[in-house]
Amino acid sequence: MSGELSLSIDIKEPRWDQGTFMGRAKHFFTVTDPRNVLLSSETLEDARVTVENYRLGVVKPGLTEDQLWRAKYIYDSAFHPDTGEKMLLIGRMSAQVPMNMTITGCMLTFYRTTPAVVFWQWVNQSFNAVVNYTNRSGDAPITVNQLGVAYVSATTGAVVTALGLKSLAKHLPAIMGRFVPFAAVAAANCINIPFMRQRELKFGIPVTDEEGNRLGESPIAARQAIIQVVVSRIGMAVPAMAIPPVIMNALEKKAFMKRFPMLNAPVQVGLVGFCLVFATPLCCALFPQKSSMKVSSLEPEVQEMIRKSSPNTTTVYFNKGL
Repeated sequence: MSGELSLSIDIKEPRWDQGTFMGRAKHFFTVTDPRNVLLSSETLEDARVTVENYRLGVVKPGLTEDQLWRAKYIYDSAFHPDTGEKMLLIGRMSAQVPMNMTITGCMLTFYRTTPAVVFWQWVNQSFNAVVNYTNRSGDAPITVNQLGVAYVSATTGAVVTALGLKSLAKHLPAIMGRFVPFAAVAAANCINIPFMRQRELKFGIPVTDEEGNRLGESPIAARQAIIQVVVSRIGMAVPAMAIPPVIMNALEKKAFMKRFPMLNAPVQVGLVGFCLVFATPLCCALFPQKSSMKVSSLEPEVQEMIRKSSPNTTTVYFNKGL
């Protein structure tokens, strides 16, 4: 053991109180910080060494608590929590804002023709597949077959929804056509996430007591977790896909936009990016990452198992995922 920094800091848990919305928001603003995408391999490796050494009781001389937490969040932004492998760059949570602002901005800009709708919905679902694979759980690994079924199902659902609503929007005010991409993305999330986590729905996810002791697996807890994730994902899309269309509908009537139509895409992408910088962490923070439910709400057989192994436990906890 070396160094002056205390070894009692629990870096397994987030730095801020996750029992409050503000604490969760601070945590996710750090997790989704797009600046982490620009960090060099040397910086990532240094963070990895700092965190792993601290867990072993070795502290780098001069290391402060703020530097330790910074290293912890850099480490978490780039390395898989279960395997320890460096994650694909575009699949990291820190890449969510720059990737989604580009894809969403283009979906909102190029929505008028059928080929454009199909192409950008395909791009979006391809990106979602990469994110879901990159952030897969070590407890419930995603097979190639599951990944393929979720990808095809979500892409088909998004395209069918987009084309169907696009056809209906022809008979409605022009601005309604701008909301077609949002409806397609919402439909795709309702398909993609449950398919991607179908193993959890079938076999359950681990539930623990307050100290983290594993008590069993529950499909009911998995359903609650997946519903929370779907709500969060759709919530992320609402500001980015609902506010820019209204603003762009007004801007496109202005003389300067008519003179320079090439500004449409970059302005739209910029508006989407501004919304996502706030919407992504705030919607991730809607529900605690360590979610909970009453033992009495679980399956009878799981309740019975918990009563035998931990009779005083009335509430169980589980990781809802992202």
